[in-house]
Amino acid sequence: MSRLAALAVLAVLLSPKTPPRPHILGIAHVGLRVSSVAAARAFYEDFLGLRGLRVNVRQHVELIPELAPEQDRLDHIALETDDADGLRRYLAARGVDVPERIARDDGGRRFTVHDPDGHAVEFVQPPPAGRGKPQRTELASGAPVSDHILHLGIIVGDVPASMKFYGEVLGFTETWRGSRSGTDLSWINMKVPDGGEYVEFMLYAERPAPDARGTQHHICLEVPDLPKAQALLEARPHRASYPRPLEPRVGTNRKRQLNLYDPDGTRVELMEPGTVDGQPTPSSTAPPPRHP
Repeated sequence: MSRLAALAVLAVLLSPKTPPRPHILGIAHVGLRVSSVAAARAFYEDFLGLRGLRVNVRQHVELIPELAPEQDRLDHIALETDDADGLRRYLAARGVDVPERIARDDGGRRFTVHDPDGHAVEFVQPPPAGRGKPQRTELASGAPVSDHILHLGIIVGDVPASMKFYGEVLGFTETWRGSRSGTDLSWINMKVPDGGEYVEFMLYAERPAPDARGTQHHICLEVPDLPKAQALLEARPHRASYPRPLEPRVGTNRKRQLNLYDPDGTRVELMEPGTVDGQPTPSSTAPPPRHP
């Protein structure tokens, strides 16, 4: 072996290795900017039944006050990990810009990075008491309309960069692609590596203005029976002050859906987990939208 080759081998042996990626278990919460906390709480608590803004023992909605008219309603998404310190080190080794230290509070250990489209992505390691499996609840007059955040929708303009960040770096796996038009791709579903929840890429060649993203940036709450969920909402006292009709439909993915909107226009999608006939919907082969 030549001296140059020996030095190359030595350099590889001495170079720091990328540490293993800790688990990313699912969606922890979503942070939403709101113009009135009281009005938003009435929607999420009184109408949707999410008391304390909690969806279940490990998922919740966070409301952030003082929304400016021109601001995006989405402040951040949060993903659960079992090792925040290890994940921060892993991401740093993969070239992601990470904070120097982990923040700690009653909700656990956390840090925030930004994805290629500028979304704040928070990773949360809850305290041991904050972990646990959600308990399924029967729909009743005072019950939450759903007990599971199934996915979060975020706008994506740079598909290759986002696929690299969420797929290659974070370990998400693609599960489905959908097209509204049949000619351009509209959605890509990316599942967390160590759970069943996912992030839905909402694809746009030209991204909507920050104050017009309430439909695209959304929360999906899983409901096992959409007609029952709709009947529950119709019977609630808050229904009288909710200004929109409740209009169920079948989406492109052939799942029953009902779209609701909080007072600032953020969409909350109620969706059944299965298709209308139990058969999987094929993925679209349409190309992503082209940037002008």
